[in-house]
Amino acid sequence: MIVEQKLKDIQIRFADIEAQMNSGSVSGDELTKLSKEYSRLSEIIPLINEYFQVVAGIADAREMQHDAELREIATEQLHELNHRLPDIEKNLQIALLPRDDADDNSVIMEIRAGVGGEESALFAGDLYNQYKSYALRQGWKVEVIEENATSLRGYKEIVFKIDGAGAYGRMKFESGIHRVQRVPETEAGGRIHTSAASVAVMPEAKEIDVVIEDKDIRIDIFRASGAGGQHVNKTDSAIRITHFPTGIVVTCQNERSQLQNKIAAMSVLRSKLYEKQRMEQESASNASRQSMVGSGDRSEKIRTYNFPEQRVTDHRIKLTLYKLDDILAGGVALDEMIDALIAADQLERLANME
Repeated sequence: MIVEQKLKDIQIRFADIEAQMNSGSVSGDELTKLSKEYSRLSEIIPLINEYFQVVAGIADAREMQHDAELREIATEQLHELNHRLPDIEKNLQIALLPRDDADDNSVIMEIRAGVGGEESALFAGDLYNQYKSYALRQGWKVEVIEENATSLRGYKEIVFKIDGAGAYGRMKFESGIHRVQRVPETEAGGRIHTSAASVAVMPEAKEIDVVIEDKDIRIDIFRASGAGGQHVNKTDSAIRITHFPTGIVVTCQNERSQLQNKIAAMSVLRSKLYEKQRMEQESASNASRQSMVGSGDRSEKIRTYNFPEQRVTDHRIKLTLYKLDDILAGGVALDEMIDALIAADQLERLANME
């Protein structure tokens, strides 16, 4: 049910923000805050205007039906407008759904190999390359924070940042267990193996989102080792940060200097704490994490990549696409999968509001 007074209030608020920004009377943090709200409302205002135009058109057509000469035209117009109205109302309801404040944030992603040994590590590498390609196609930047590589181009674990506006809103439904079914490179008998990797997606937290007290952490400095990244060296530049209240431990050795590693590790720790807070708050309020699509449960099997059949199935929304190569390449088929997940989440939240 669309409450028309609420829509009129949004129109008034949009006009007020526009006037403030044009007057030059606001600056700094207040201007940033208003700009963000203005951008958000700019997406809704055209839908509100269309809704009122159709509602007014329906009223006019009903009035015209009283005129014998115009009745046929009015009836045809009324039929067309009544047919359009439900779709407009649905689009408007979706646009008015409460937004996740973190949707515009960059993301920290972790991919860990699971059961399956070396094949699982190779699959973790495939997933990283998939997300890296997808991010670059969106115009986002990708930065590896920590990696534990294997000799066969796989990863036991890789932590990386995708830096770009709206990255979390697009990537957040990737959290969970990803399963692969294929003949491993190391399999001489041609048998299909099943292995898995876990993906965690966290919105990058700002310093104002999470306050970390010095007394709550221990920072250890050690010598970078292992395959690591391209900048691993023999100096004591690697950083390990332990957060006592939660037991979370973060390491980073991929940057050139101790300071850079500390900054990167603190960013990951802050994001982990931010995500933990968000999950606790949403669980307490029975909000979006009650949704199957948006649960963010890292132990939940969400997707299967079947190489022999060239198919990818997302088990949450029962969607199967026979476009495995394009999805693993981070192509438009991955967009198709993500769009379907976002749409399913929106419909579920709409249903919960009714």
